[in-house]
Amino acid sequence: MFTIRAARATLSDLPGIDTARLSIVALQPEDADAVRRLTDDPAITAAVDFLPTPFTLQDAQDLILSGRRGQDRFLGAWIRGTGPATGTFGGDLVGVVGTHLRGAGVIEIGYWIGGAARGRGFAFEAVSAIIDLLVRRFPSRTIVAECRPANVASWGLLAKLGFRDTGEEGHRPGRRLLRRT
Repeated sequence: MFTIRAARATLSDLPGIDTARLSIVALQPEDADAVRRLTDDPAITAAVDFLPTPFTLQDAQDLILSGRRGQDRFLGAWIRGTGPATGTFGGDLVGVVGTHLRGAGVIEIGYWIGGAARGRGFAFEAVSAIIDLLVRRFPSRTIVAECRPANVASWGLLAKLGFRDTGEEGHRPGRRLLRRT
C-alpha cells in the first residue's frame, strides 16, 4: 500500500529575484564575511533580537546554515551587476531579508539594511520583491512581521508594504505583530 503525503512547505529552494537595482538571492556560506561586515553594527544587532553583539564570522555562518532546515531562509540583497566581493556597501551586500515559516498558515518576514545603504529605498525594493515571491509561492499563507512601534522607519515601511497592526504583542520583547492585508 502506498501513502501519498502532501509536500512539506519549505523555504530552502526560494529562487533569486532581480529588481531594478538589486539581486536578491539566498545567502551561501561564501557570503559569510559580507554578512558579518554588514550586520556587525550596533544599530542592527540592537534592533534584531536574535543577533548577538558583536556579530562574528561564526554567527554569520550559523545564520546562513540555518536555512538548510527549510523553515528559515535568509536572502542577501546585493547591488546588481557587481560581485559579492566588490563595491562600496560592504561587498555590495546592502541588506538581508529573513523569511520564516510559522505554523501551517503563516510566514514571517524580517530585514535589516546596512548603514551606508539606509534611506535609499533598498529596504522597500528588497522586501516588496520577497513579499511578491512569497504571495505567489504560498498563496494561502498570511504574511506577518514584528516591529517595535518606536522603530519609526521600519513601522512606516511595513505600513507602506500593506502591513497593519493587529493589536497583538509579538513573540519578541517590545514588538507588535503586524499582518499584511
